[in-house]
Amino acid sequence: MNLRSAKLLFSVAAFAALVQLRAQSESPSPAPGASPFEETIVPTFETQKLARTYVLDIPAPRGLITDRNGAPLAQNRLSYNLAINFPTPLDFSDPQLLAYVHERIQAAEKLLGRSLKISDDLIKRHYHNRGILPFEIVQNLSDKESDDLKTRLPAGMALRPYYVRIYPNGKTAGQIVGYSGKTGRNPDGIIDNHEVLWPETEGREGLEQTFNQVLTGKHGEYKITFDKDGRKTSEKITTPPVPGHTVVTTLDLHLQELAEKALEAKAKRGAIVVVDPNTGDILAMASWPTYNPNAFTPNISAEKFKALQDDPDIPLLPRAFRSSYPPGSTFKVAVGIAALESGTVRSDEEFNCVPSIQIGNVLFHNWKKTDRGPLNFVEAMTESCDTWFYQVGIKTGSEPILEWAQRLGFGAKCGIPLRGEVEGRVPNDQYMKATHGRKLLNGDIANLSIGQGDMQTTPLQMAQAMGIIGNGGTFYQTRLVEQVQTVDNEIVTAFQVREKKTLGASADTMSQLRTAMINVVNGPGGTAHQASLDGVSVAGKTGTAQWGPKNKERTAAWFAGFVPAEKPQYAFAALYEGDVGSTAHGGSAAAPMIAMILKDVYKENGNKKKRTDPGDIRVRKAEPVEEDEGD
Repeated sequence: MNLRSAKLLFSVAAFAALVQLRAQSESPSPAPGASPFEETIVPTFETQKLARTYVLDIPAPRGLITDRNGAPLAQNRLSYNLAINFPTPLDFSDPQLLAYVHERIQAAEKLLGRSLKISDDLIKRHYHNRGILPFEIVQNLSDKESDDLKTRLPAGMALRPYYVRIYPNGKTAGQIVGYSGKTGRNPDGIIDNHEVLWPETEGREGLEQTFNQVLTGKHGEYKITFDKDGRKTSEKITTPPVPGHTVVTTLDLHLQELAEKALEAKAKRGAIVVVDPNTGDILAMASWPTYNPNAFTPNISAEKFKALQDDPDIPLLPRAFRSSYPPGSTFKVAVGIAALESGTVRSDEEFNCVPSIQIGNVLFHNWKKTDRGPLNFVEAMTESCDTWFYQVGIKTGSEPILEWAQRLGFGAKCGIPLRGEVEGRVPNDQYMKATHGRKLLNGDIANLSIGQGDMQTTPLQMAQAMGIIGNGGTFYQTRLVEQVQTVDNEIVTAFQVREKKTLGASADTMSQLRTAMINVVNGPGGTAHQASLDGVSVAGKTGTAQWGPKNKERTAAWFAGFVPAEKPQYAFAALYEGDVGSTAHGGSAAAPMIAMILKDVYKENGNKKKRTDPGDIRVRKAEPVEEDEGD
């Protein structure tokens, strides 16, 4: 659906209730089964003393939230409440009032086939304080119920229209879009001028919350006038409501669906982020498990909300940007850049990839148990040799590694307009002193060199870093919202693509890194063969890290990279969060999720690009690696 189609869909929902209100207000006389606005309305004694004219506010329909192509992620539908209208003048005694209302409640129960529990106190309070307005006895009727009732309403009853927020894609992008809730309950006190005809909604989470002000729109006005004897003389819409603005995101709904399906199929918990490396746009940002924001509209029960809060897999947590994890061997991209750019090692310089290495009093192991012999940078990166990176990391020193990590965006918020984004962590000497009472030692640098220890990153930061590497070194401001516009497509606010800075690494270093990442997926010793595609060259890096306290330690398994390797369209990061006590590896747990997405994308696009010439990247036909995939 394009933006024009979304606009039309919005317009129908936005103004349907308004048109109905206008038609009702212009009706010459009440009729059986008439709407609440067709009754002759007389104020009670109390309200007669307060005013002869009531000006009530009509809530504006909430603005749309769409994907980049105009497909709605949040919109409105017209719903109905069942209400009782009181005859005028309002001179019922309490027994007469209760008899009148009970008769209509019983009729409604028979028509709906369900029991209605409404207290007599509530009935009397409404009648004495605000009898000129309908008394709602059933809220949020189903479409079938409202359709059935339209032709069968008993006299003195009406269907009262109002807007309900809906999320047409269910769970998809739910943690990004968020949800809205009522600002209050239906009032039962004496009517005040400019009180709303029905409770409004406000954003409580996600984009609904961040952009609540522009999504809310402006109230309209509905005026009811009475003569000195309390007889209604007129009622009309004096000012129509102005719909809220539309928030156009950078998300691609199809990619978001693919990411969530991949997580649902292959992970109990995790996250996938896909960005455009050439703009910084977030195309998909999925976390699993997630929730359906429709559960919150028009409201959610305390029991259901508590069940979501108490779920041990935490579906209310958007792991993609609100959780951080040790990056494991995916962080070797930063270590490699630091080593090559600082001149600590040359691209052809070799270090032995031994099974283990002694650093201080601790024996640090490689994930492979065999001696792999001397390796250069591309070879060590391809096989993800830990002992190679221990040596190179210590030789390089912590300062260049931390500097290049920060240049890649690690340790800083990406700046998306969502509450609760975390910074991750790049552990410098100041942090180590505050936390551990010491500076970074060689053992700490060894841990840092394979993305373990105190280093932490979010899946969003990882995808951002891969976008920088994929495009050759341009750091774009990560963008989740393209623009805010009126219902007539006039742009109110535009968030332009913005280049923040350049990485500053040499072309030779970036070429070495790209070659290594292609080999990770396609080379004979690579750790991510399960992410390879026919016809499209994928570049990536796996990672596996231990995470959490020792007695509850879990595995964070990663696969991150970009595709096509030669001229990237997508940069990505996939995080698989393992169970306590279980093992998972980036190559076998995270890489297949990305492959599942990309196979659909490139099949759909009919994009069968030729792989990079193996002679250019030193890649042979992929062969199985050791059964223990490590990374």
